[in-house]
Amino acid sequence: MAIQEKSVSRPKPVLMIPLRRCGSHALRLRLNNSPEFYSPYPLHIIDFMPLLPKYGDLQNDENYFRLLVDVIGLQSVSMVKWKDIVFDPAELFENLKNESRSVHRILWELLLRAGEQHQARVVMDKSLDSVRYADELMTLFPDMLFLNVVRDPRAQVASMNRAIIHDYDSRLNALTWCEAHKLAKNVVEKWPDRVLTIRYEDFLSDQETVLRRICTFFGIAFLPQMLDVSHSVEAQQISRMSALWESNCFAPIMANKDKFLSQLRLEEIDAIESICGDWMDLYGYERMTKAVTHLSPSMLEEAKATSAMKRSEAWLRLKENNFKDFILRRFRADYLNSLATRLI
Repeated sequence: MAIQEKSVSRPKPVLMIPLRRCGSHALRLRLNNSPEFYSPYPLHIIDFMPLLPKYGDLQNDENYFRLLVDVIGLQSVSMVKWKDIVFDPAELFENLKNESRSVHRILWELLLRAGEQHQARVVMDKSLDSVRYADELMTLFPDMLFLNVVRDPRAQVASMNRAIIHDYDSRLNALTWCEAHKLAKNVVEKWPDRVLTIRYEDFLSDQETVLRRICTFFGIAFLPQMLDVSHSVEAQQISRMSALWESNCFAPIMANKDKFLSQLRLEEIDAIESICGDWMDLYGYERMTKAVTHLSPSMLEEAKATSAMKRSEAWLRLKENNFKDFILRRFRADYLNSLATRLI
């Protein structure tokens, strides 16, 4: 890729927040049907953050260049590749070395350049957990927007319970849900005009209205083809890669919003409503139970131990049931582990 001039009219940056398994792919894939919008498969930089202190002082050119190379490497080991883009670390370093030095600045340079290559006006990162870094992101990109996607915690926790990236315990995942929404609330309070909050259930019941709201917020045109994800090449691709994504090539099914009723035991629903009850009231989700679950530290420690054991079992099942998904996920995990070993 040739050296690029810094443009005063680069794509507008958007971050989707605050927690995965909220229906985020369904929204991203539909919005990607617009030529004005670009959102590649996310890098989930949160998984990289424990390594960051090991790079030392980023004002040291060698340290910063090493970080830049490794972030590009993270993009290269992503499960879903970014189409038709190759990054030159030396050229990127020359363009970024005199700016504020940050792992987020590197990541967003990759995103913005990919968006520019696709001639997009808006670039969105679907790394929802990056809500944790909102303060730094707003310092780097004061024009950043946030798409805050809320989902019924009972449905979202039921989905999280099936995902290797989360815990295998409804109580632990409910606590994670609350923590994420506290972070999102901080963003809403600090930058209210920069945040659009939508409920996933409202998208299920009326896709067009919600997508029009999002497009207006982003400053792009709504297109009817956003309503038909079956023509999305990426949707077809990722639906075959993982059981967690297999529904992304179909129209959403409204009945699935209550699917958690068959996936969770009543005591799990009570626990989720006990933990997330105030948030459910805020977002308009009606409770089903008396919400009388009380969690003790010992209960949570036991839940963590059980969850870790179930995660190990899930990796073995994944290897047996979908070797491609297993190898791609392990390849990324092994890359991060190799960086940790090398940086020591």
